[in-house]
Amino acid sequence: MTDSDCRSWFSAADLLTQDAGAPVALIGAPLGLGSITPGRCDLAPETVRAAMKRMSVYDLETGTDLSTLRIFDDGDIGLEELQPADSLAPMIERIGPITQQHELTIVLGGNNAVTRPCVHALDPTLQRVGVLTLDAHFDLRDTDCGLTNGNPIQALLEDGLPGAHIAQLGLLPFANTKKAHDKAKAAGITVATAAACKAEGLAAIAEHALAMLASRCDVIHVDFDIDVVERSAMPGAPGARPGGVAVQDFFNATRVISAHPKVRSIDLTEFDPSLDVAAISALTAARWVCEVLAGFQKR
Repeated sequence: MTDSDCRSWFSAADLLTQDAGAPVALIGAPLGLGSITPGRCDLAPETVRAAMKRMSVYDLETGTDLSTLRIFDDGDIGLEELQPADSLAPMIERIGPITQQHELTIVLGGNNAVTRPCVHALDPTLQRVGVLTLDAHFDLRDTDCGLTNGNPIQALLEDGLPGAHIAQLGLLPFANTKKAHDKAKAAGITVATAAACKAEGLAAIAEHALAMLASRCDVIHVDFDIDVVERSAMPGAPGARPGGVAVQDFFNATRVISAHPKVRSIDLTEFDPSLDVAAISALTAARWVCEVLAGFQKR
């Protein structure tokens, strides 16, 4: 039998192709320098691609079949020796054209500093774009000591992105400062804490945030900082804390978000494979890719 699954198993990794006409694109942004907590987030793109080999393309709960979908894999951007400030131009140069040629672009970070270039690549004016973050942190640290993975949202505000075009979900107690919270309120950023996301449902809150952003913006970039997930389920995220969102809620929200037609680019950040245990984080990241594709297929 040529289709015997004991001879060959069609996995999510088999969806990756060199066909630039595929509706979804994937590119690695292995930025590791500039992290507040030094680590190896630069290893994440390669690790996620490898973990996709362990994911099937069929969701038996919903009957979703991804087997006919294809993802253009544009490789990785050469960021290994670059600081966040120096990564802006090369990332825009690579990601900008991809977002114009594909309906959805998946960027595998790298640390959270990749979010700023992703937003610039989607809309250089910063006036038509909305930004949704799923993150335990505001990422509003001051920029006077340079760009890091702790201040991409602050940097975007300073670049001219309107605060009313930003929504941040999953923020945790004792992981942020009063100063950052005050900044968010002053800038007009929409904020939903981890507790609110648990009470109302992360997917429901994400859906409401997207509706708000879509009413104000033409395109939306979403930052999935994987440290928004409960730390016990995300050992490979150095910034994850106890009390984060449940991993199933993370998946549910990912599918809802990826189904929205104005979401044109997304990133996955802050996964450090060197900290992982039993491939828990790697498999979570690979499942996230599948949820992205399942959501996209509903458009």
